[in-house]
Amino acid sequence: MAAAATCGTGAGSTGSMVAAGGKNNVTSFQRRGPRASGSDSSYSRLVSIAGTRPSVRNGQLLVSTGLPALDQLLGGGLAVGTVLLIEEDKYNIYSSLLFKYFLAEGIINGHTLLVASAKEDPADILQELPAPLLDDNVKKDFDEDACNHKTAESNIKMKIAWRYQLLPKMEAGPVSSSRFGHYYDASKKMPQELIEASKWHGFFSPEKSSSTLNIEPCSLTHGYIKLLQFIQNIIYEEGFDGSNPQKKQKNILRIGIQNLGSPLWGDDICCTENGNSHSLTKFLYVLRGLLRTSLSACMITMPTHLIQNKAIISRVTNLSDTVVGLESFIGSERETNPLYKDYHGLIHIRQIPRLNNLIYDVSDVKDLAFKLKKKLFTIERLHLPPDLSDTVSRSSKQDLAEPSKLLGPGCGVMAGGKKHLDF
Repeated sequence: MAAAATCGTGAGSTGSMVAAGGKNNVTSFQRRGPRASGSDSSYSRLVSIAGTRPSVRNGQLLVSTGLPALDQLLGGGLAVGTVLLIEEDKYNIYSSLLFKYFLAEGIINGHTLLVASAKEDPADILQELPAPLLDDNVKKDFDEDACNHKTAESNIKMKIAWRYQLLPKMEAGPVSSSRFGHYYDASKKMPQELIEASKWHGFFSPEKSSSTLNIEPCSLTHGYIKLLQFIQNIIYEEGFDGSNPQKKQKNILRIGIQNLGSPLWGDDICCTENGNSHSLTKFLYVLRGLLRTSLSACMITMPTHLIQNKAIISRVTNLSDTVVGLESFIGSERETNPLYKDYHGLIHIRQIPRLNNLIYDVSDVKDLAFKLKKKLFTIERLHLPPDLSDTVSRSSKQDLAEPSKLLGPGCGVMAGGKKHLDF
């Protein structure tokens, strides 16, 4: 009886607890509020910096390179804390344009700029930045370009092989979010009001090297030492490293270094085949260490076509996070080749960073070309006609097969393992 009474009392207490639980609408499966709010607050802190967004792959903070099509090829953008190396084209025409896009994107988003050059004064570089385009103007330009090519495309559409039509198209129009990645008019200059309202720091190597300082002998050139000291002071003094919290809202430091490795920086790797590469490689090693611990992103242009020693290029590539090469048709046989009449050069994605891993990703897209229209710099898949006319010589056909050896999957890959286009 006592036991039964005890059980009855327990059942009654359990019933009262259930009733109380039902009354308060509390269940054991309810999501915990503090953890959810904590994750939301951390996410809001991550995306609160203007001109940034988290990567969909690993959550790494990304900034735009100033060219939305290039952002797409790099996995969404340039990761904060990494180095983007641009291999200059032969005449340094298109690589300097990408350099200006990178700086212009920083001004539009309110980022702090650090411009270093041994050839041009940073103040003069900022005066040559392209003007931003509004979304409506971008759509209008793309619509006009589409109308101009509509007739030509309709005439040759039946000549294009079916495998070309199945290829995914590169992003050419405005992105869905106007806050990340902008388009620029290469025919116009950025308004002076935007440049004056921006915050930037300039490093002109001839002016910095003119000062005589007692520096301990090491493997770095004088210009590289002064540049590293300049970058380190900006990062520490303005709180981009996090040790000295920024008073205002957090911001990004965009570092642009032009013509690194050229003789203008006091480096001899472009002059002799057996040049001393320790100065350049050590500079990149120290620079990447500074970037890893700060809210900064760096773009470097380098005349790799002048470096005769291929081992040096391999070391420089390994010390960079992202490597993009530009191959211009100017001065080459392809400039007059009718197969390439719609393009101005090829773009090669040499290396894509794979953060928190020992190896890096290799881009699946190999057949890429770029062209500079009246206003816009665009990147497209290299589409070549499958049926060559009688006017094209056999040498042109052989020349066509060379850039097509590294085509991605689906671009003429045959069962025998050959990776060139099959006409």
